[in-house]
Amino acid sequence: MADMEDRPKKEKRPQQVYTLIVEVGRKAGDGLPDNATGAALMCYASGVDEAEAVRETVAILKDADLAPLEVQGLGTLDERRKAGEEIDAAEEALMARALAENSVIVAQMTPFHD
Repeated sequence: MADMEDRPKKEKRPQQVYTLIVEVGRKAGDGLPDNATGAALMCYASGVDEAEAVRETVAILKDADLAPLEVQGLGTLDERRKAGEEIDAAEEALMARALAENSVIVAQMTPFHD
């Protein structure tokens, strides 16, 4: 039996914050306005990769009685800046908070209406 020291050490990947746009449908008790048909949520979610950030975000939104339908990843802070996006101080502060708390922050909700 090999010693534990002989095993290759798994490299711990750092957490990053991903900006996600999540489209949600209607569900009883979702808290959306009565006349809304759904909503788009802008979220900042921490994860070692985008897939983990998406999984965590979807799980949290389901726990909040929302019905996630589709998730679009916009990238990390660095990726968004490299793409030419301007990130204001308030948005950057929310991203830093998501990273520090290892959490998902819903920064904006835009209800859809017919």
